[in-house]
Parts: sequence; structure tokens; C-alpha cells
Amino acid sequence: MEEIVENKMEYDVAIIGGGPAGLSAAVYAARGGMKTVIFEKALVGGQITTTADVENYPGFEDNMSGFDIADKMRKQAEKFGTEIRQENIKSIQSENFGKIVETDSNKYKAKSVILATGANPRKLSVQGEAKYTGRGVSYCATCDGALYRNKTVAVVGGGDSAVEEAIFLTKFAKKVYIIHRRDELRAVNLIQKRAFENDKIEIIWDSIVKEIKGGDFIEKIELYNKKTKEISELELDGIFIYVGIIPNNELVKSIVELDEQGFILTDETMCTKIPGLYATGDVVHKVLRQVITAASDGAIAAFSAEKWTEENKDKF
Repeated sequence: MEEIVENKMEYDVAIIGGGPAGLSAAVYAARGGMKTVIFEKALVGGQITTTADVENYPGFEDNMSGFDIADKMRKQAEKFGTEIRQENIKSIQSENFGKIVETDSNKYKAKSVILATGANPRKLSVQGEAKYTGRGVSYCATCDGALYRNKTVAVVGGGDSAVEEAIFLTKFAKKVYIIHRRDELRAVNLIQKRAFENDKIEIIWDSIVKEIKGGDFIEKIELYNKKTKEISELELDGIFIYVGIIPNNELVKSIVELDEQGFILTDETMCTKIPGLYATGDVVHKVLRQVITAASDGAIAAFSAEKWTEENKDKF
């Protein structure tokens, strides 16, 4: 087993997660003169990097890819002196007035910590889902949509993400079903209107997926209609699941306050109940999870961490 050694490097702020929230926090913290580090175990940029076109981020008249936006954020953060370390975080602990961030191979000291760990897609947890993940079951239309050119696919869900991705899939698929457990969509009216007007989209109401079937790849799904109690089968080449997200709260779920879904509760400064520990982005309890709100959260958290660190500089 690799021995964990304590790194002598000490930071004013350690940011856990390199998505838009974490990158925005880094820009504000580093530009404010704080010694800043981002820990990201995967691709810097987070889930936005899988989005082909972002059309609602202010300031970009022409659509940009999520990857390009994230890359610009990364370069901006690094320009102000942010360090980026690709290490997996094992724990965050308090030490005196500061924090110890432990990775798989090192321990780092930080005066404050900003959590920007994001969230993951919720699974249907039905038979066949795990078996056919990557073989017809997907959670990212932008990633896999082009694989289904001239084929038949379904999107499960009725919120903004589900309906938007269904519309996106019509660029490739010949037929797109939206399967929703209720008799009306939850997406905003403009997005619903686009879906209703798209000839390639058909909505299957009041239904849930009971099983995903096939051979080497998905071939069909079994549906249960909640109103009629009828069971039917629908032949498909692929299914995209958008039924919610699960917050990545494992690092702090035993020490901070969470809502009923497990999202972290913060005050208006993005601070948790632990002084010096902030949370931002998709892992936080909020009404809207978009790039712009993640960036806003990050800016507020960084500003708050800088102010708190300065006010308590004699205690570290």
C-alpha cells in the first residue's frame, strides 16, 4: 500500500471539484490573492464538458461547446495562479482552525475548503439497466446521440434536461419517444413547445420502464401504464435516462446539514454549518442547476472564504 505523506504545501483555499462552480471559485479566490488549489480526480470542467452546445450562458451570442467554456474557465483560473492537482480526495478534517485535505497519496493543509463535487445521474434501478449500460443504455445524449443516427430511441423523464435531450436526439434518430410517469411534463413551457412541435417526438404518458431487454445490445423495453395497468413492449435501439441526480456528498454527509435528497444546505455566503467549509454548484440545495448558477455559487463561496480567512488570520 502506498504510504501517505504529509505535503508541506499549505493553501488559503482548497477547492474540491473542477467543474464550473470550482473553476469560478478558483478565479475569484486566486485573483483575490489567495493561494488556491483545485483537486479534480477526473476531467477538469465537470459534466458541462459533455454538452455539445450551450446557448443560455450570458455573453456568447454564438453557441459554444461545454468543453470550450470549461477550458476557458480553466485557463482563466490558472492565469491567476490556481494550481490543479488530479488527486482523489479521501477525507476533509478539521485541525485547530484550519482543514486537512487527505488524498490517496498526500495530506494538504488549507485554511478554508470549498466543495464543488457536483452530482451524478439517478438510475432507474430496473432489470437490464446495468447489463446494457454502454450497450444501449445511456445517461448522456450529447455523448452518445450520434451513435443512433436513423435509429429509434427513448428518453425517460419529463424535466428540462430530459426534454432538451430528446430534442437534441432528433438531430440523429429517426424517432424519439419521451416516456414520462405523469400526464404532463415538468419542463419549462418553451422547451415543451419545442418538443410538441417536433414531428420526430412522441410522448408516452403515465408510464414507467419495468425492464430493459435485448441480446448483446438493447432491443426493447417493457412498459407499465400506471393508469390502465397495462404492460406493453416498445422496440428501441437505445434509451437515455434523465430521472434526477444524486449529490456527491460522501466526503461531508456526516458533518454537514443535508436536505431530504442529500443536497448540502448552506447559508447565503455558501457556508455550511462548519466555519471555513463552503459548498457550491450541483451538490448544494437550490432551485436551479445550471452553469450560470454554479459559477455564481463559486464566486460567492470564494469571496466569503477570502473574507472569513482574513477576519480569522490570527487563529491559524
